[in-house]
Amino acid sequence: MPEAGIGQIRVKVRASALNRADLLQRAGNYPVPPGSPADIAGMEYAGEVDALGEGVQLWKKGDRVMGIIGGGGHAELVTVHEREAMAMPSGMSWENAAAIPEVFLTAYDALFTRLNLRPGETLLIHAVGSGVGTAAVQLASLIGARVIGTARSAEKLARVKELGLDTGIDASSGDWATAIEKEVRANSVDAILDLVGGNYLEGNLRVLALKGRIVVVGLTAGYMAQFNMGILLRKRGTIVGTTLRARPIEEKIALARDFSARMIPYFESGRLKPIVDRVLHFDQIADAHRAMEANATLGKLVLIWR
Repeated sequence: MPEAGIGQIRVKVRASALNRADLLQRAGNYPVPPGSPADIAGMEYAGEVDALGEGVQLWKKGDRVMGIIGGGGHAELVTVHEREAMAMPSGMSWENAAAIPEVFLTAYDALFTRLNLRPGETLLIHAVGSGVGTAAVQLASLIGARVIGTARSAEKLARVKELGLDTGIDASSGDWATAIEKEVRANSVDAILDLVGGNYLEGNLRVLALKGRIVVVGLTAGYMAQFNMGILLRKRGTIVGTTLRARPIEEKIALARDFSARMIPYFESGRLKPIVDRVLHFDQIADAHRAMEANATLGKLVLIWR
């Protein structure tokens, strides 16, 4: 039974979601940040405030909250700093709220803090059918950016077009860069959200516009890549990497507060929507892991307590 410390709230978890980091943690390939449990996965939660630590001012018992954490979200109870927690959109179910924090905060930070995406720019998203991908499509469309997305499934591309994807590129053949150059003009992508990594870097530089920016968030295709640095120099491009899990609490709080103020109203109006592939009970968590390993999902796998 975790106890809420100074400035903390304890949350009774109603729903959480599965992320690829949870699969990596299970396999022993993703060390947890200091202070997070190594034996309980889970990086996000939706639930109700169950207890208040000393000095808490933002919440009261029974408030419906959601958020991201370093680990332990697949437990029945979690403790978090009160300023890390975000109010759930009014009227939203536990299942849908649990599908928001990790993917939308990751996409929001990558697009607007790391890439400084602006209206009218062209954005390329790799693995556009993933949780972060579907969130990024919606956020980019919201500000009026043109969105190109790659995926290895024509079905996924068709479904993501309903969220605002302008151009879908089937990457199953491997030569997605040529396909992008045919759909748009060469050297025309202003910003790239790379959720794949590996050898995608070479193609990213190929389609990148002058002064274009790349943010690498995922590495499902591998950790290593070779590329022509001369192209990077000629295009005056920028490549940055990012992760949320191990950031200091001050940065997580700043991101949560900024996102809450700017984006929660769009969930309440229906302009932004959490994408849930399926909802499973926690006693079916092995099935959820297998589905994610098979890449057989579009959007989030959400887990609930009975």
